[in-house]
Amino acid sequence: MPITTYDELQTVIADFLDRDDQTERIKTFIDLAEAEINRRVRHWRMENRATAEVDGRYSALPADFVEPIRLHLEADQRPIELISSMEMQSMREASNTSGKPAFYSLTQGEIELYPQPDVAYDLEMYYYAKLPSLSTSQTTNVILTNFPDAYLYGALIHSAPFLGEDARMQTWAALFQSAIDGINADSEKAKTGSAGRRIKIRSY
Repeated sequence: MPITTYDELQTVIADFLDRDDQTERIKTFIDLAEAEINRRVRHWRMENRATAEVDGRYSALPADFVEPIRLHLEADQRPIELISSMEMQSMREASNTSGKPAFYSLTQGEIELYPQPDVAYDLEMYYYAKLPSLSTSQTTNVILTNFPDAYLYGALIHSAPFLGEDARMQTWAALFQSAIDGINADSEKAKTGSAGRRIKIRSY
């Protein structure tokens, strides 16, 4: 049976478990698998873009934000470098100035800029976005469409402790890990092509 929708995924999970009395719990197993996928998968199909006009020290992160890829000024495409919160604090202690932002950190769920913008700037962020959660109204997403095995084996892993399926848990875990590795490798291959990563050596 193909696995292309939320309903089909639930049916296949029930078939694997050979149980027809776990309808609501299977939905929970899928939710848990989805949370794990959001933590561990970084595929280009999960990338998103957001813009914002910023005239202060802080700017809100996108609602579906998972992890940054890059941030830059829209006007000149100037990159803004990601630094740690400690580095940000050290810079502010040394010189709490204003100007064109050159650095940012993730602070308390927001983007913190340094220097603090002296005027309004338009920022553009590329980032990994949280998957749209599967439901009766959201019947699929990019991972289920392209890599349904990740959802299947992820859900089966989370079913095992509840249903006492210790004997099969190791097999499901190995298949889930293989799916995750394959997804991330697929993204890397798509971005770098057959040539692989290019190494840039800085000369002095």
